[in-house]
Amino acid sequence: MAWLHAWAGWPAGWILYAVFISGTLSYFRPEISHWMRPELATAREHPDSVAMAMRILQERAPDSSRWVINLPNEREPTLRVGWMAATEPGKADRLIGRFDGVVLDPSTGKELQPRQTRGGDFFQRFHYELGLGQVWGRWLVGVCAMAMLIAILSGVIAHKQLFRNFFTFRPGKGQRSWLDAHHAVGVLALPYHLLITYTGLITMMFMYMPAAVETAYRYDPGGFLIEAFPNPPHAQATGRSARLTAIEPLLQQAERQWNGAAPATIVIEYPGDAGARVQMQRSAHGKLTHTGQFIIFDGVSGEMLSIWGEESGAMQAHGVLYGLHMARFSSASLRWMFALCGVLGTVMVATGLVLWSVKRMPQRAEGERAMLSQRVVEILNNGTITGLPIAVAVYFWANRLLPVTLAERPAWEVRCFFAAWALMYVAALLQNARTAWPRHFFAGALLFALLPLVNGLTTSAHLGITLMQGPAIYAGFDLSMLGIAALLAIAAWNTSRERPERKEAAGDTLPSGTPMLEERS
Repeated sequence: MAWLHAWAGWPAGWILYAVFISGTLSYFRPEISHWMRPELATAREHPDSVAMAMRILQERAPDSSRWVINLPNEREPTLRVGWMAATEPGKADRLIGRFDGVVLDPSTGKELQPRQTRGGDFFQRFHYELGLGQVWGRWLVGVCAMAMLIAILSGVIAHKQLFRNFFTFRPGKGQRSWLDAHHAVGVLALPYHLLITYTGLITMMFMYMPAAVETAYRYDPGGFLIEAFPNPPHAQATGRSARLTAIEPLLQQAERQWNGAAPATIVIEYPGDAGARVQMQRSAHGKLTHTGQFIIFDGVSGEMLSIWGEESGAMQAHGVLYGLHMARFSSASLRWMFALCGVLGTVMVATGLVLWSVKRMPQRAEGERAMLSQRVVEILNNGTITGLPIAVAVYFWANRLLPVTLAERPAWEVRCFFAAWALMYVAALLQNARTAWPRHFFAGALLFALLPLVNGLTTSAHLGITLMQGPAIYAGFDLSMLGIAALLAIAAWNTSRERPERKEAAGDTLPSGTPMLEERS
């Protein structure tokens, strides 16, 4: 089990490190997306958002076959309205065609023009695709997640005194300190590590294990998805004019049906027609299962026609596991707990990578050159562990410094991310490993620490205003960047300290292939 723990975790470690960092950032996807669109900083929630949206839709798209309203909330305080434009004049009786929309300030009704960016969606997509596409990226992440699950289970078995060693940390002891840190962060968030790894595999289970679906549905996965995840039926236009019912009473009725939970999206099909339907989808907040819940109303009489979202036991189990992985149900405090566990997982992977390489690399005399394999591992460790945080900071810098009118602006932000990450591998190649670690950590700390300053110089939503007047999303983001800078500065200071060379005592020796030493009395 010791051998399995070491060799299952090491090859996948560099990928898992990127997966943990991007997954932790994904917990704040809406907040990151909002910060990366500073033109939305003036938006505030307002109780009359629905009435305002209906007025805008009636003015701009009175003949549209579908209206969509995305209601504001504390994580996304903007009001988004959209409508289906007719493909041809007089053909507004279709639910397909070009979709138009605007973003509004719910408190004033002013149309906002946010800059083009992928925002936090980039980190969520990178989390399970790594920028490699749906097939290669998802399979690579899935294989690494399977390796991590093996590493976690074998590590629990191999580490016979795992929980006892959780309370032991000896700083300044070289290899021993890396092992103590690996134990501490691994045990502290062990339930989270098991949960997030297993549920991550569940989210892609139909891709990784398709045999049952292909056999039962005769290689028609679309038929399976329609049956397993049914959507409410579309309305049918009658051609007879009728007045659309008031929406506010339907909102109140939906909230009562969902025990106080508010709708997140309202879809109105064929407004102004006798066959109009109003569909409301429940928000994910406070709902553990990830699957959607809908209520369908008659658009003329306001009568509740049907409720969608009642699932079988198997689909409820899948929805709960999926929801636990995404954590969209969580409150702000619980979301920060998820993020803290994600940080601990990142540190666990990073310390495991360093520990694996340190244990297996022979000691070198002063000035002696490393073997090629040893040098390659050093470069990969440094470029990944220090380079990815720097790439994240550069991504945020690019959002503020790239011209707003730049063509393909979202793609250029992503290119800056990958270019910065690649340059960190080059920097690790050109430097001595002992000096590269503190320099790169310090560079990352500097980039994150200066980010609130760059934000203040390029936008009006800086800490001097947002701390007192809001919005809290912008103040929270800038303070989080300063917190990350502090963590990286601590890492730079720790890796820069000169450690005296000493011969390990017999009790401190870690034989090759043994991931833990049992403590002596």
